[in-house]
Amino acid sequence: MEEDHEQQIKAAFAAAGPDALVSRMGITILEASAERVVGSMPVAGNTQPYGLLHGGASCVLAETLGSLGSALHAGPRRITVGIEISATHHRGASAGEVTGVATRLFGGSTLTTYEIVISDDQGRRVCTSRLTCLLRSAVPGMPPT
Repeated sequence: MEEDHEQQIKAAFAAAGPDALVSRMGITILEASAERVVGSMPVAGNTQPYGLLHGGASCVLAETLGSLGSALHAGPRRITVGIEISATHHRGASAGEVTGVATRLFGGSTLTTYEIVISDDQGRRVCTSRLTCLLRSAVPGMPPT
């Protein structure tokens, strides 16, 4: 049953259409489990006017990875909603890709917290983020995931 739930969550993420934020940002999931999620995103197209990776883009990558991990942790017929995110931007990235690694720090029955470390192509830390998600029962009338 849990494997079915994990496959449904991963399939729903993979099926995001071209208008979904993850598609527009070019986010690719490389590895996903409740404990650890790894994904990448191109710098090109996600920059601020000075040509550096936009801090908001780093937050989108961080929340995407942490939320996916939280959804995998939540279990069947539950949903996850991000309730707090923080980010420290350590250095700029102007080309290539950035890779984020979300690691579960806490996984309870109502909350999860993930630390997300985003690094550039040279392995240098670009951003450290922390995401807390609220876990809830599925919304009535919505199909369970």
